[in-house]
Amino acid sequence: MKILVTGASGFIGGRFARFALEQGLDVRVNGRRAEGVEHLVKRGAEFVQGDLSDPELAQRLCQGVETVVHCAGAVGVWGRYADFHQANVQVTENVIEACLKQHVRRLLHLSSPSIYFDGHAHVAIREEQVPKRFSDHYGKTKYLAEQQVFGAQEFGLEVMAFRPRFVTGAGDTSIFPRLINMQRKGRLSIIGNGLNKVDFTSVQNLNDALFSGLMAAGPALGKVYNISNGAPVPLWDAVNYVLRQLDLPPVTRHLPYAVAYSAAALNEGLCKLLPGRPEPTLFRLGVAVMAKDFSLDISRARQLLDYDPAVSLWTALDEFCQWWKAHHPS
Repeated sequence: MKILVTGASGFIGGRFARFALEQGLDVRVNGRRAEGVEHLVKRGAEFVQGDLSDPELAQRLCQGVETVVHCAGAVGVWGRYADFHQANVQVTENVIEACLKQHVRRLLHLSSPSIYFDGHAHVAIREEQVPKRFSDHYGKTKYLAEQQVFGAQEFGLEVMAFRPRFVTGAGDTSIFPRLINMQRKGRLSIIGNGLNKVDFTSVQNLNDALFSGLMAAGPALGKVYNISNGAPVPLWDAVNYVLRQLDLPPVTRHLPYAVAYSAAALNEGLCKLLPGRPEPTLFRLGVAVMAKDFSLDISRARQLLDYDPAVSLWTALDEFCQWWKAHHPS
């Protein structure tokens, strides 16, 4: 099987492309940074550099490919709606059009549980529990991209979407690196009582889920899947575990939720008034994410994909810490 992995210079796309190569698949990868895929090229991947906002590039990428695993996109909670729409919706439309014109059989789309975020706690949230309004541009555009993907079914494209929660492991450049840097600067506080339980996903477990998506058939197709380790843990226990592994002091200082939320609102308001609208250091959505319970119901993936998350969070955190120490010896 020949597959295309977009966004392969990023964490999730890169880890899945490597996993697919290890399974003996013929892998073509795309990304903006050549240095980010050198390790994949050395393992036998074909690299085509370029920006997927170019429809002609998308066409070339999909030539001779059986399945596309679409991991490219913009992530964040700050910025212009037009930029998120371009990176998450229009790029996905280019990929879909290329899949249809080049007779690609299947498209696996990496989405996000940010779609669900509304500032409230959620436990075992199901795939259909999408809010009526979205809290940020990222969540809204990821959902719109999903709708484009599922709309392509009527033209014969086999499609699936995946919403993995807090993916971590070696190569994670998003979740824990930010918290580590905040703690080093003395700016990290436990928001609320610190007992909120959240889902994480080992990147190895996500790889298994995506690989199952490559092989799935019948009723598994045409659906969106929540993906996590299926075992919510206290968020701040996980954060402090990483900090201790890296010989950093654990977080012990508490900040009341109302105080943190108000400070974030003020921070956002000021940044909107400043020239260039710089990114705030604290967001209201981020405060809610760090203070509220949040877990996913993964029963659909268990039932239809035979998804069985075998790698524990603590194993994934050990993997991350070993990688972090190797790349950040200071």
